[in-house]
Amino acid sequence: MDKSVAPQTTSQSSTQRAYLALRNDIIFGRIAPGERLKIDALKESLDTGASPVREALSLLTSDQLVDRIDQRGFRVAATSREQFQEILDLRCRLEDLAVRESITQGTDAWEEALVLAHHYMIRARQKDLETFETCHKAFHMALLAACKSPILLRFCSQLYDLNVRYRYLAGKSKGYDRRDVDAEHEAILDAAVERDVETVCTRLMEHYRNTGAFLAEQIS
Repeated sequence: MDKSVAPQTTSQSSTQRAYLALRNDIIFGRIAPGERLKIDALKESLDTGASPVREALSLLTSDQLVDRIDQRGFRVAATSREQFQEILDLRCRLEDLAVRESITQGTDAWEEALVLAHHYMIRARQKDLETFETCHKAFHMALLAACKSPILLRFCSQLYDLNVRYRYLAGKSKGYDRRDVDAEHEAILDAAVERDVETVCTRLMEHYRNTGAFLAEQIS
């Protein structure tokens, strides 16, 4: 084995593990907005070195989930009603563009992948929260997957994470579960399979706006 390569591979793996662990903790609200992220404490909780932690925090800064407050300090990005509305508006605009192209360009293989992603999402409701959220995002991204713009898809993915963070910060509030979200997802899927672009766009935007209207009431 080439020993000059092995340390880099290990470092990248440690960084990825630290990144995913911190990302999930922030998105699911286990680390509060504005909380200071101290390297030494994170080294211990993540059982890794300082370098992977710093690299993970730099990646999360690019994702806009973490703010760099000085040359050495980090904190979880703050939340606000204004930011949430901006995220929601951008998500609707960009996903409207992406889903229109995706439906138009979608192949049989794309359709099969979308149906399968929906199936996995429904099954994942019986599993843990993080498994469900992974499958939930996979369904929404599968809907856009036939779009030919990697940059647009990357923005949509990033906005998904920023938006879903607000959902988990407010998700324990009473009333959220009164919606039949599974039925909304199925209606979006049905229209996509029929290649009905306008109906998909209408249902998808209603799906986001309904969630947004509820969450906006919970955000101080």
